[in-house]
Parts: sequence; C-alpha cells; structure tokens
Amino acid sequence: MENVIEVTGLSKQYKAQMAVDNVSFTVKRGSIVGLIGPNGAGKTTIMKMLGGLVYPSAGEIKIFGESTESGLCKARSRMCFIIEAPYIRDDFTAEENVEKLRLQKGIPGKERVKEVLAKVGLENTGKKQAKQFSLGMKQRLGIAMSLLSKPEIMVLDEPINGLDPQGIVEIRNLLLKLSREEHVTILISSHILSELGIICSDYLFINKGQIIKDVSAEDLTLECRQYIHLHTDNDELAGTILTGKMGLTGVDFSEKDYIRIYDMLDDVKLLSKTLYENGVIPTELFIKQISLEKYYMDMVGETYVEYN
Repeated sequence: MENVIEVTGLSKQYKAQMAVDNVSFTVKRGSIVGLIGPNGAGKTTIMKMLGGLVYPSAGEIKIFGESTESGLCKARSRMCFIIEAPYIRDDFTAEENVEKLRLQKGIPGKERVKEVLAKVGLENTGKKQAKQFSLGMKQRLGIAMSLLSKPEIMVLDEPINGLDPQGIVEIRNLLLKLSREEHVTILISSHILSELGIICSDYLFINKGQIIKDVSAEDLTLECRQYIHLHTDNDELAGTILTGKMGLTGVDFSEKDYIRIYDMLDDVKLLSKTLYENGVIPTELFIKQISLEKYYMDMVGETYVEYN
C-alpha cells in the first residue's frame, strides 16, 4: 500500500526544549492512524510541521512523494488540517459558515455546501446559529468545512477532546464513514487511547517528543487479548509442565513474577489440576485482560490504577 506521508528524523527545538525528537513514521493511503500521547508529548507540533505552520529544526517530511518546499505546498493543497479549534462564526448558521469559506477559497458549485453538511449530519440545522450548537456539532461543522476541497488526507488534532459520549460516537462514526466511503486517509491525535480504539488501523505512541511504539490495530488487539495469569510455588517447573507435558505454545515467560498463558482459557480447572498432579501448586490463577487504558499508561510510563 502506498505511503502518502513519510516522516524521517523529524525534530523541533524551542530554545532549550526539544518538542519533537528524531521522529520517523509513515502513513499509508486509506489508513486511519492514531497519534496517541499525553498532553505536551509533541502531537500538535508534529501536525503543525506537516501543515507547514511550524518549520522543523531537522528531518524530512514527504507528502505524496513531494519533499521540496514547492512540492510540499502543492501536496498540502490535497489535505485539510483541523489543528486546535476550527474557526467558526458563532453568529452564522452552519450553511453560512460553509458558504463563506467556499467563497474565500474560490470553490465552484454552491451545491457543494449542502453536500458536505449532509455528510456530517448538519443538513437540517436551518437558521440555528453556531453559538447554539453543542461542541460535537461544532466539531462536525469544522469537518464539513474541511471537506469542501475534497481532501485526500485529513489531519485532526484532538477532535474528540471535551466531547460527551454521544459526541465522541458521532465523530468516530463520521470518520469511519469518510474513510470507508470517501477513501480519505486520516491522521488523528488524542491523549486517550480508548477514544480511538474502535476506528484506527494503526497507532503511533508518542511521549516526550519521541515515538515509543508503532503498532497496527491487529497487533494491538493481540497484545491486549485475554490470558491466564499464573503464579505457582515453582514457576520453573510449571513452565516445563506447560510447554513439555501439556504441549502449550501460547505461554509467555517475559514477566518476572508470573506466567501468561494464552491457551486453555476455556478450561482453567484442567490446567490447575494438571499442575497440581505434577507437583506444582498454583498460588495465583485467574483470567485477565490488559485494558487499552493500562496499555496506554504502560507505553507512556505512567501508573495505572485498576478498579475492580
């Protein structure tokens, strides 16, 4: 699949602060990539550099194969950016806001206004002014405005931040629809992994200006799947029984204090019985699953408190 964005060794330094530190990643055509990290991690700075709003201290940005200044300018005309809050006139209706932008950009065809409003579900707001809109409606209006020029890539900075649960679902469904029906490539940032866990095809975890993990949705699902948490009075012997006598292949010994078993989730009693009959006493044995929240907190080095 074609890479539409290629970033190599990208850095941005503000005096003594390294906001983005030697970052490299790619975005494939048609993908939805989540840029995940805490506030201040460098997400917005990366997006501003992609949009040409901030000049990099080092590194290369290539968009649609273009890396020169003039080439990037041309490539960015095929993109849209919503970084921080979209500019919306509160005393204008949804249609008036989109029409004003259409005229400013010189985009032909007034019918395009109604078309993009329909895509985001705001075609029936009538004379209702934007100041009466919910935050979610304003975000959808901002996306409608960005769709005017039929972008091939959308770069969205924290579009779900501050939304209520209904607003989050609305934006997620809208982005999925744009990806599937319009084949738009999307790079979206958030500081909460679970908000993007349903829609992204790939994830870039960033902390303190550095990409600390690049993982596909499939691999993330595997890493967060259910497992049997096992601790015994003799973990070394337990490992021999599990892999030798029982022939289990889904056994992970990487943790210091316990063993992860990805097999036999439906027959924990047989697992316990086999260990006991072979001289091993299980002291901890239960099914567990890593939540997206814990996975994220582990990635950024924060303590996660799990409530049962």
